[in-house]
Amino acid sequence: MDTTRIENHSRRGFLRQAAQGAAGLTLAIYLPGATAAAAAAPPAFEPNAFIRIGTDGAITVISKHVEMGQGAYTGLATLVAEELDADWRQVRVEGAPADASRYNNLMFGPFQGTGGSTAIANSWEQMRKAGASARAMLVNAAAQQWSVPAADISVSDSVVSHAASGRKAGFGELAAAAAKLPVPADVTLKSPKDFKLIGKQAPRKDSSDKINGRARFTQDVHLPGMLTAVVAHAPRFGATVKSFDARKALAVKGVLQVAQIPSGVAVLAKDTWSAKNGRDALQVTWDDSKASTLSTDELMTRYRALAQQPGAVARNDGDANAALAGAERVLRASYDFPYLAHAAMEPLNCVVRIGEQDCELWYGAQFQSIDQPAVAALLGLRPEQVKINMLYAGGSFGRRASKDGDYVLEAVQIAKAAKRREPVKMVWLREDDTKGGYYRPAFHHALEATLGADGRPAAWRHRLVGQSILTGTAFSGMVKDGIDGVSVEGASNLPYGIPALRVELHTPTDVPVPVHWWRSVGSTHTAYSTETFIDELAAVAGQDAVAYRLSLLDKHPRHAGVLRLAADKAGWGQPLAAGQPGTRRGRGVAVHEAFGTFVAEVAEVSVNSDGSFSVDRVVCAVDCGMVVNPDVVRAQVEGGVGFALSAALHGAITLKDGAVEQSNFHDYAPIRITEMPKVEVHILPSAEKPTGIGEPGVPPLAPAVANALAAATGKRLRNLPLRSEELQA
Repeated sequence: MDTTRIENHSRRGFLRQAAQGAAGLTLAIYLPGATAAAAAAPPAFEPNAFIRIGTDGAITVISKHVEMGQGAYTGLATLVAEELDADWRQVRVEGAPADASRYNNLMFGPFQGTGGSTAIANSWEQMRKAGASARAMLVNAAAQQWSVPAADISVSDSVVSHAASGRKAGFGELAAAAAKLPVPADVTLKSPKDFKLIGKQAPRKDSSDKINGRARFTQDVHLPGMLTAVVAHAPRFGATVKSFDARKALAVKGVLQVAQIPSGVAVLAKDTWSAKNGRDALQVTWDDSKASTLSTDELMTRYRALAQQPGAVARNDGDANAALAGAERVLRASYDFPYLAHAAMEPLNCVVRIGEQDCELWYGAQFQSIDQPAVAALLGLRPEQVKINMLYAGGSFGRRASKDGDYVLEAVQIAKAAKRREPVKMVWLREDDTKGGYYRPAFHHALEATLGADGRPAAWRHRLVGQSILTGTAFSGMVKDGIDGVSVEGASNLPYGIPALRVELHTPTDVPVPVHWWRSVGSTHTAYSTETFIDELAAVAGQDAVAYRLSLLDKHPRHAGVLRLAADKAGWGQPLAAGQPGTRRGRGVAVHEAFGTFVAEVAEVSVNSDGSFSVDRVVCAVDCGMVVNPDVVRAQVEGGVGFALSAALHGAITLKDGAVEQSNFHDYAPIRITEMPKVEVHILPSAEKPTGIGEPGVPPLAPAVANALAAATGKRLRNLPLRSEELQA
């Protein structure tokens, strides 16, 4: 899903069935300081809106999607401002309340949430219509006041003008009159040739507040009397509290209370540091009778054995089994992928205030339609009695889009168990975040192929083994015939023209590690296995890696388009510049579709004699449909490269006797600035509707780097993270 997600294609289609007729246009004109009588607007103008226009001319866009660094606030505001013909300097954005009847994600059905790189894609027409409707109302208000035809009125930069009479009025001057008019039943949207903001590099709406400190994240919330809570969680998944001794914890200065909750023992204090010290002093005895003692090596051994057996069939073109059984030569490769933590800059947190008949929460809400009813059920409230204040989130990469509301429920459980009147801020420290589960699943892939006389793959069989993200959750209805679509995406929809192609899946159900979507989800591992394996086939066939792919993409012009563009901009086919003495240089490529967006990346690497290497340059080509803000697109792809490179070089959560071995950035490291390559992003012009951009830059990076390393050294690295010792000369 940045990420977290419910993906397009099959999942979007499933959810879209329930969305027919849902979440039509809503609009409000807001009058600051209005009396109760004046504020009693007609039903169409009740505050279930996407726009507020004040008498001072300020324009507020209500964003149904959380801003977690991906540019949602800027993109959604751009859509509104374009059709409104607003002055961009007067536009601000705020998060919407939790209410799926008004703010649902149109690609998810009657569900409010951010994920799957859908923020702009699902809002493309909705938010533009909101802006166009507001513009029409302002124009009609001016036409009535001036007694002129509405058709003779123009709008530019929040000023409504009538050229013949020379009359002008700002939006604020017309707000009161416009508020009394009906919302248009239909509006005409601009032609792309008339866009002034869409496709241009408008400044981001969150940047200034983040630079000057006005941006409000959960850690910035300080309510009167508020306590901070840190939880002692079990070191093994499945363990529970047997007993605890709170005396030493309560002796820590600032600690006020210790309370047991379902997920562990919470220490409540006046501040985070006191709560942390109190937790360190807390003595807990854990009941490990139902705890997992699984180690990573045992898990992967089991997965490899499963991959030798047929699994549930996700795709079956032709008869790959027969073709492989009768082939003289079969090429085989297997791949191991570890668990991965999300490691967002802002670990999980949530502020809770429980009232007599209500509950209010403050946090970077990503899945309101999971969190709100879950909290209501816990407290015996109706969902509408749970108010969610959506704040900025310091990253997510899928983690805050909790399938069961785990961390939000934990915060509410603490406040409930403490039985105090004060609000409670639950804080996960970095160690909690790293050890807390809800990881990208570990996977094993086994691929087999045989080539025809022309060197093209004649048969291809792909078996995957890994935990299902969806099974047993609110989204389990999307598991069809034993196939979790997010496990096989990127494999089951492989674009290459292969006559016999079979994809199978094993989903063990008895592995206790909690798994979750992680930025670009299944494509994080399927892109690696498929794009490195196709590269091996090209090498065996004695063909150029780009030309080989293009020969198999004749029915997929958008894949081919980004592949050609990336290769051209990277100088594919031309010799690489010489590196430092003693180094070997290589160039590799990968292309992948995720969330309806097509991305190709070419990586250049330098390898030293001891196997250590650097990624020097990454050239990216992107086709994400019509671009709303090119700077945001470039930023998301650049960030995706860095995020993916962290996982490719360092990312691995490992288990020993059931306990997670990593705890912080010293042993679960992101890349350092010295490891970041030069990144170039080239956007393919398109007239198609916008598609996702927060996640699609991630999948091609690791295979492009691995293919470059193979070009430099002749050695294929089939497991992640990449190990330099395997490249030693």
